[in-house]
Amino acid sequence: MRQWRSWVLPAWSSVLALVLLGPALGRGYVLSFDMVWVPDLALRPDFLGVATGLPRAVPSDAVVALLDEVVPGMLLQKAVLLGSLVAGGLGAARLVPHTALVARAVAVGLFQWNPFVAERLVLGHWPVLVGYAVLPWCLVAAREWRQTRRFPRRLLCLVPLGSLSAGAGLVTALVVLAFVAGGARTLRALLLVVAANAPWLVAGLLHASSSVTDADGASAFALRDEGLLPGPLAALGLGGAWNAETMPSSRAGMLAVVALLVVLGLAAVGARTWWRRLGARDGVAFLVCAVTGWALAVLTWVAPGATGWLVEQVPGAGLLRDGARQLALLAPLLAVTAATGVDVLWSRGPSGLVGRLAVAVAVVLAPVALLPDAAWGVTSRLGSATYPPSYDEARDAVASAVAEQPGDVLVLPLSSYRQPAFNDDRKVLDPVGRYLTPDYVASDELVVSGVVIAGEDPRVREARAALDAGTPGERSELLGELGIGVVIVDVTAPGPAPLVAGEQVLATSDLVVVVLPDTAERDVPTGWMVAMAGAWSAFGGLLLAAVVVGLGSLRGARRRRRITI
Repeated sequence: MRQWRSWVLPAWSSVLALVLLGPALGRGYVLSFDMVWVPDLALRPDFLGVATGLPRAVPSDAVVALLDEVVPGMLLQKAVLLGSLVAGGLGAARLVPHTALVARAVAVGLFQWNPFVAERLVLGHWPVLVGYAVLPWCLVAAREWRQTRRFPRRLLCLVPLGSLSAGAGLVTALVVLAFVAGGARTLRALLLVVAANAPWLVAGLLHASSSVTDADGASAFALRDEGLLPGPLAALGLGGAWNAETMPSSRAGMLAVVALLVVLGLAAVGARTWWRRLGARDGVAFLVCAVTGWALAVLTWVAPGATGWLVEQVPGAGLLRDGARQLALLAPLLAVTAATGVDVLWSRGPSGLVGRLAVAVAVVLAPVALLPDAAWGVTSRLGSATYPPSYDEARDAVASAVAEQPGDVLVLPLSSYRQPAFNDDRKVLDPVGRYLTPDYVASDELVVSGVVIAGEDPRVREARAALDAGTPGERSELLGELGIGVVIVDVTAPGPAPLVAGEQVLATSDLVVVVLPDTAERDVPTGWMVAMAGAWSAFGGLLLAAVVVGLGSLRGARRRRRITI
């Protein structure tokens, strides 16, 4: 019986993940908004944080570029998405270890099947989801560190995994510090989270002069009302992401209100018991994290003007403009209090087998029933796409060109998002540049609800100015002075693509590659290279230490097994 029970939660979590992803697990790549995976992501200066643009995908892109040398990109993406969902659900169950099995199953469902997860999946924020998945595991390990005063070595791996993007790294850092804080451990925990976040922290400091963002972005990315729920209430249910296109349709009606009432009702039932079981110290840490996440989200809804001033004036404050992203901090508290509420009700529930079985099925399936359109790739908003052969041809043509004459690539038209036919017209960040091997320059402007939000990369502005020159020859010369050696045009994308002088080495039905005659060499400051080398050493050192510790533990377990035998 015990062996059977041990498989219930992993099985339930896996079923939820499979149903949630649905068509996204098919052959091909999931291309949705900011999620752009390619067969072989080449490691390049941009991914290391030494390009001219803000390091938005540091360190996640570099990690993927290294891992897909071992695991094919397609399989790696599926493993990351599926593994994140399952790990997150099982981690939530670890937060309520002394509750009934049905209560732990509810914790799995609430943490894994909610608007935050569904909307971040469609938005393509996979590093955020990885950070979200390791959050409960980091929380448990941090509590263990404080209570036993022994460092849990698994944090060497968990904290870097939770820091694959700047936003996720801040959330992970706050959780670890909140649950560890006390005595000398606080300093050690601070050093740990700084090392795990070093790549984007150092890269951000190097780009401080361009790390302020357009004030209009504060309103565009603010927490949003969902149907009948104003922003603050939508946030309590882990909804309210800025992009209306990602919202499950059921969130626009009464079902969202019912879902919020059910979750908050269960949390209210379980709150007192949860507090008594946990103790004030950990209870306060849960509350600090939850209130911080909710307050940061609501701030963007209540005061978008003040938030806009902040992101425009304070370097790095743009991390706070996506208000709903901070709601990851609220999710653990909702999951544990609601699950404890189920545990309380379960202990007072019907005694007959049939009645208890009916109640168990009802409460375990409640998260799915209250957000039914999260199923099957959020109602087929997620799917799998196969790149056309022309992308491989363009990659080869560009690689040959830069081998003869080094230079970066300019991707035209200068617009951020595409809706390629091979992706069933789903919106996605332009995948062309990532498919290639050199560094590339592409638009970093965003258009949200008709509002143009200016980008931060000065090189994009310089390239745009060069394209405004009067003749193809002048454009080519000015682009070459910027270190651009190749121009690639997606002819299927809307927007202007001014002609440039050069040799056309490839022309397909969707892509045209032009090699410019002369290209100036673009140097990366030595100081930048040294600084980023130190940052990457800190990040990589944690992962290397985790591997060494893991191998040591494995050898020790094998020795003990031999002795026992």
